[in-house]
Amino acid sequence: MRFAIAASLCVLLLSPPASQAEPDKRDFSPAERLLFMTPQLKDLQAPMLLRYTFGKTGSFEEAFADSVTVSLSAKEDGRCCDAKGVFLSGAHKLAVPDVPAAEGNPVILYFLEHDVREMKRLTRGSEYHFRKRIRMGIYQDAQVRDVALRYQGRAIKGKEIVFSPFLDDPNRPKYEKFATKTYRFTLSDAVPGGVYGIRTSIPGDSAAAQPLMVEELLIDGAKAPAR
Repeated sequence: MRFAIAASLCVLLLSPPASQAEPDKRDFSPAERLLFMTPQLKDLQAPMLLRYTFGKTGSFEEAFADSVTVSLSAKEDGRCCDAKGVFLSGAHKLAVPDVPAAEGNPVILYFLEHDVREMKRLTRGSEYHFRKRIRMGIYQDAQVRDVALRYQGRAIKGKEIVFSPFLDDPNRPKYEKFATKTYRFTLSDAVPGGVYGIRTSIPGDSAAAQPLMVEELLIDGAKAPAR
């Protein structure tokens, strides 16, 4: 990835998959390149505030709505950007690091760190393990497709990245209720910061049942795509 961030936040997401005995640093999947190697901020004019809505719904826990912001300021050379994030508020707030000289949008890693910590809270499992499974899912299993989106009332084009990292996890029996969790990243060059939305979902016990849990982040002015 081309932007620096605290090592504890992304050590496994940014390192080559453990399954590669002699990893070639050029060996990245299309999903990895889109998520972690695209300079989404390079053409923005600082100062700028990227605003996102965040919502949690589902039958497992109480729903809530909140917000996420990424504040962009000019670097010492006047170019974009140094980034400072605020991820949720109150009891839900996640402390996230500032990202100097950011090129990629740190909201991706902020969301993933939130997600990993929530998985740990819900299952009492290992953050290391969940980071590794997500990393391997992006590398091995993620599907990328073109999508049509709506932003501020107009039609735009984007890319959608979808994967389910826990389906074939050997540790699945330890958290079976959450093993069908799907991750969906929606990216578009037509929105500031390149990230249209991020969504995780865990289906209910049957096709007709309410989802167990859904968390969705959308850039301000976006419309949630039809599922």
